[in-house]
Amino acid sequence: MPLRLRPLRLVAATLAAALALSASAAEPAGGDLDAIRARGVLRHLGIRYASFVTGSGDGFDVEIVRRFAAHLGVRYEFVETDWTTALADLTGRRVSPALPDLAAAPAAPVRGDILATGLTILPWRERVAAFSRPVFPTQVWVVARADSSVRPIVPAGEVGKDIAAVRAGLAGRRLLGVRSTCLDPALYRLEQTRARLVLEPLRLDEVAPALIRGDAELALLDVADAMIALAKWPGALKVIGPVSEAQEMAAAFRRDAPRLREAFDVFLADLERDGTYASLVQAYFPGAPLHFRAFFEARRGESGPRTPAAGAGGDARERADGAR
Repeated sequence: MPLRLRPLRLVAATLAAALALSASAAEPAGGDLDAIRARGVLRHLGIRYASFVTGSGDGFDVEIVRRFAAHLGVRYEFVETDWTTALADLTGRRVSPALPDLAAAPAAPVRGDILATGLTILPWRERVAAFSRPVFPTQVWVVARADSSVRPIVPAGEVGKDIAAVRAGLAGRRLLGVRSTCLDPALYRLEQTRARLVLEPLRLDEVAPALIRGDAELALLDVADAMIALAKWPGALKVIGPVSEAQEMAAAFRRDAPRLREAFDVFLADLERDGTYASLVQAYFPGAPLHFRAFFEARRGESGPRTPAAGAGGDARERADGAR
């Protein structure tokens, strides 16, 4: 009798070992601060975008998260992602603007612990992830090729009026945007302007080159990419005006990792107090304090709750045009 049971016991033992291996493999997928310290590595999800993540091992967000990992006493690991999968890689759910519901979204592998990549805080993203205190200000502008007949608006001194003036000039114009990003025309209801929307699966840093080569007459660009494009291709582009209010960028965390997010907020406040944050801004976005003066002045030696970003408005666009 015992001899007959041995094969069954062997199968059971093999199955138990396989399940144990599977469980241990899945274990590092998520976890809060203690789990990351026990694992010994902080996985930074990032997308090559502007000067936030350059793709060369550095960038504004790369520098901040690398320092945060050292502060925690763990190894830094960069995990490249893209705009369509970034939040799925963080949350373990394939969420999207059309399905911002963690419970209903299909499961996905968790690949990182913090998503920091010039990520704009948008309402649908706030439903699926927990954001840190703001890291950087932004705004979305309409940018044209220099030879376009569309003229920059005359700033009214109020962002709402400037947005209305920009929208009034979009009818019939080919406007380039990117779905599921901060450059998605649907976020700003631009279909109501009767613009001819051109939606291409581009990286954000590919939008300005696509505009220059003639894929559209106009394009949506956020401030960070617009500043880089104006400097890189002087005389090729002009800023028409804003289609959004001032926005903020932040690092995103899983909702079940509150202590990790809180530790990051404290760490970021320390960087602001000791001047490291200001030096990183100067290194990667030296023109940004001119465009968003109130945002950066509030961070000189200050820590605390979220401070609303100042609107770029007309002054920012005039300075950007001057930078050409």
